[in-house]
Amino acid sequence: MSPSDRIALGPQGRRSSSTLFAPVLWLGGVIATVVAMAVGAMLAVFAAVAVAVFALVAAVLVFFAGLALRARRRVAVRARRSDDEGVIEARKVDGAWVAYGWERTGR
Repeated sequence: MSPSDRIALGPQGRRSSSTLFAPVLWLGGVIATVVAMAVGAMLAVFAAVAVAVFALVAAVLVFFAGLALRARRRVAVRARRSDDEGVIEARKVDGAWVAYGWERTGR
């Protein structure tokens, strides 16, 4: 066996296959692989749940932001309507009344 074969095969390349503990080691490897796959699957499920919760919180935040903007627009429209219906300022200039701050809608 050349040195490059020893590097490629690793420590298993130098062991003989007729050891007494080979089946026990093989069973240990299988158990470790199954446990590693189960842990990986659980981590994948937790990551998916975290992404779903993040998306849900973002959706609720966007919903409430939309409600706040709608309420803000309604308050601004009501404020404009109440200003339009109120008393305007007028002064008498050279015998004629001149109104300030009054504007017709639809011009």
